[in-house]
Amino acid sequence: MADQSISYTPEDAISGMGFGKFQGLLLVYAGLGWISEAMEMMILSFVGVAVQSEWGLSPAEESLITSVVFAGMLAGCYFWGIISDAYGRRKGFIGTTTVVTVAGICSSLAPSYILFLASRCLLGFGVGGGLVFAAWFLEFIPIANRGAWIFALTAFWSSGSVVEALLAWIIMPRFGWRWLLALSCLPSLFVLLLSGFTPESPRYLCVKGKMEESQKILEKVATMNKTKLPPGVLVLDRTRNMDEEHCPLLDTSLLPSAREKKRSSGICLSSFFMIFSSKLWKTTLLLWILYFASTFSYYGIVLLISELSSKHSNCGSTKNFLKSTEDSGLYRDVFITSFADLAGLAVSAVVVDRLGRKLTVKIFLALGFILLLPLVVHHNEIVTTALLFGSRMSVMSAYSVIVVYSREIYPTSVRATGVGSATAIGRIGGIICPLVAVGLVRDCHQTAAILLFEAVIVLTGFCTLFFPSETSGQGLTDVTSLSNEE
Repeated sequence: MADQSISYTPEDAISGMGFGKFQGLLLVYAGLGWISEAMEMMILSFVGVAVQSEWGLSPAEESLITSVVFAGMLAGCYFWGIISDAYGRRKGFIGTTTVVTVAGICSSLAPSYILFLASRCLLGFGVGGGLVFAAWFLEFIPIANRGAWIFALTAFWSSGSVVEALLAWIIMPRFGWRWLLALSCLPSLFVLLLSGFTPESPRYLCVKGKMEESQKILEKVATMNKTKLPPGVLVLDRTRNMDEEHCPLLDTSLLPSAREKKRSSGICLSSFFMIFSSKLWKTTLLLWILYFASTFSYYGIVLLISELSSKHSNCGSTKNFLKSTEDSGLYRDVFITSFADLAGLAVSAVVVDRLGRKLTVKIFLALGFILLLPLVVHHNEIVTTALLFGSRMSVMSAYSVIVVYSREIYPTSVRATGVGSATAIGRIGGIICPLVAVGLVRDCHQTAAILLFEAVIVLTGFCTLFFPSETSGQGLTDVTSLSNEE
């Protein structure tokens, strides 16, 4: 029997056992979830114009295809973040994967524009829950090199972009957009089929007061990693005595099932209000701005890649754009630039734990600004592709560090809700950016579009000056008080 005078926290256990086979399997599973969602997002670079051609849509209707996806993500980020904090990370990502799979299949079969928009909006609602995979994976990772492992997870997203670009290059010219949408659902289907083998987060279980369940999962981690748990009793936090009055998210009693379900509905609202507590409201508002600006910049550049292709450089010409989808030029350019994400993540993973989160973000934002600026004027295809590759790499790198930072700055009790709310605000930027990337460039306002993206990058850099603390090398926190003490 364990010595009651000795205790250890989930952080102690996970850091003591290190990164092993167990975390490696979780990385692959969570990565597969991110691949599926990245593929659904990369589709936006190809499907709009094909659907426009088939159904005779106006440019505004074409832009709406992208905007409704982000609108769905806006709602999904809030919903799945709160759900995963109230009912568990595992239930959260199973729910979001189910929605993505069903909505993706419905999109490929949609008989009309209205039904297509509805299914794409529903798909966006599911994709908005991708943050749960990251929160779940993060809570199994030891302190050492946590940033690098989160970048490893993000690399799966980038790989999904590459896979989708290659798939579109093969499928679109031969079989059309419906087959592309259908085949892009396969990764999410695999994630759903494998979900029965996934464990709940031990950190989450501890926060909910389910110590025995958490202990069993940690024992499985130790067994698979061929190591041992620290001696003593598992506790949430050795340094603080928490109770339900000060932290209602802690469920320290063995509640009946019916009562627990009733309590969870209150937790949904409680976790949302906690991110606006005296200790977190500044962080929350800052991350909202950062996510909005980063999402606007990144997805704007992704859409610019197809809009600035020399194959359809005659602005305002839909016919020239349609012709570009029939040859390999557009797919080649998108495929090449999709590797920018992997390149940026590789560099970021090397420097983020050495330079810290703050400095890394500032460096990559400055580089992205410099590389995007020459595009205020037209260039040939090679120069345009090279500049877009560099700017996408830089913005993606900065964005990914911000994502890592947001997952480290929030405590476990509200991590998914906090990150979910910030991601949701970011999706507003995603809703707006198609109107800029498609609208301004098509209307011969390339310079105005680029300058707007540059202004947003500057705003992002300015906000990084107000990061509340450096999280590199620091342990995750599990709870936060609702008191007004600073």
